[in-house]
Amino acid sequence: MLIWIIFAVMTGASVFALLWPLGRGRSLAFADVGDATSLYRAQLGEIDRDLARRLIGPVEAEAARAEAARRLLRASGDDAAPAGETESSLRRRRASSALALSCVPLLALLVYGAYGSPAKPDQPLAARLQADPSRQDFALALARIETHLAANPSDGKGWSVIAPVYMRLNRYDDAATAFAAAIRHGEASAEAYAGLGEARALAAGGVVTAAARESFAGALRVDPKNARARFFLAIGQEQDGDAPGAIASLRALLDEAAADAPWTQTVRQRLARLEAETGAGGIAALPPAEQQAAIRGMVEGLSARLKAGGGTLPEWTRLIRSQVVLGDKVAARESLAMARERLAQEASAAAALDALAGELALKETAP
Repeated sequence: MLIWIIFAVMTGASVFALLWPLGRGRSLAFADVGDATSLYRAQLGEIDRDLARRLIGPVEAEAARAEAARRLLRASGDDAAPAGETESSLRRRRASSALALSCVPLLALLVYGAYGSPAKPDQPLAARLQADPSRQDFALALARIETHLAANPSDGKGWSVIAPVYMRLNRYDDAATAFAAAIRHGEASAEAYAGLGEARALAAGGVVTAAARESFAGALRVDPKNARARFFLAIGQEQDGDAPGAIASLRALLDEAAADAPWTQTVRQRLARLEAETGAGGIAALPPAEQQAAIRGMVEGLSARLKAGGGTLPEWTRLIRSQVVLGDKVAARESLAMARERLAQEASAAAALDALAGELALKETAP
């Protein structure tokens, strides 16, 4: 409510300041004309004295009198009330001026009430200045970091900062490049190696490629307990068709995890799904020959399902790897060809399948 009182006082003062000269315009004009006449007479006396003392000649004196007369005419024409203006016309002029000056703030108030936000709380300048850094434009900040790194490509710390940002933006190829640059320029931590491996795996559609495995191995050389590297290597075991090994790796990871580790739920979900697919972990308890038969049965079931239709890149990758592990490269090549056909619309699938074929030595050699 106080702000509206302040606005009302300010508006009234402004209107009064504009109307006051209009109310006193006539008397002020007459006073100004009288002052101009007195000044004109004083100038004429000064000109006569200068002429008597021969400081100026007759021609200069006449020119000075003419200039003084012109000044008097200008003063009388500018300040005096318009010729022929009556008292009633002067009142009408003042009334119309008052009406115009009153309508402007009233119209502004009506427009603000209709289209403004009078109920919205104020935000002092100090609060806005304090809040601005936390609301900095993310795209602008990212562009500044990228510009800095373009000018300073050896800034390992900068690369290690921007790499996780690329991961959150799903820019996996850029994240892999950033993690590799961070490692190359002195930030060779276990998390950097693990981040590089994860970026490479996600860029390949979730397939733990040979390059990704190499990165995860680097993370474990720095920190043998690195959870992210161990988790993705377990996924790699699963994709290779080694379900018992993947289950054992995930169980070991959970056994060594802290009780409040935020990633344990993800590991438990993966383990539960894998155990469900392999008969609740019963394969691990079977004799080696029976394990092999059980695994082959699961691979054949996966193959039949994918050939029937659908299938994602990770599923096709798991099938191809499993067939290679079982020693059936003919079936693996057939699955590879079918995967290329089924996933032809996915931009990243072709490159991932080419990399997989090279890794597993499935490329056909020319006769």
